[in-house]
Amino acid sequence: MTDINERVVEEWTSSTTARARVKEVLRETTEHETAAGIAERARASEPTTRKYLEEFVEEGFAVSERKGRTTRYKRDEGRLVDRRIEELRSTHSRRDLLEGIREMTESIDEFRDRYGVESPEDLALELEPGDEGWADVGRWRSTRRNLAIAKAALRVDEAHRLAEA
Repeated sequence: MTDINERVVEEWTSSTTARARVKEVLRETTEHETAAGIAERARASEPTTRKYLEEFVEEGFAVSERKGRTTRYKRDEGRLVDRRIEELRSTHSRRDLLEGIREMTESIDEFRDRYGVESPEDLALELEPGDEGWADVGRWRSTRRNLAIAKAALRVDEAHRLAEA
């Protein structure tokens, strides 16, 4: 009997194209990685993976960097942010965005008051390994990022409304 993970991988490779698997792996790649590493995770050959990665760079889905003779790839974070801004703008009312911004601002103020520091980075400098505050470092960073995206969505929405007027 085969391992459950092996069966899932086998089903994944038989039900998807190499291009789809490379894109799926790339979508989860937040640190630059070689084509060989992505190929292994995508269960695709390295030449095929390299071809698709170059296509994804041209399409703006990925970015690449060269270090010596090695090219490494990762997803394009800027494109993800742009997508999220547009998604928020098109699925939430101005009132919803403002309410979310208010709630996230309050949450960040609570972190500042609770820990007596101005940023999650400042908090991280004060924590010892195993301190309970480490979870709040991640939550604070996520809230700060989401707040910036919500504010951007509000500004983009305003620009669209002004352009249409």
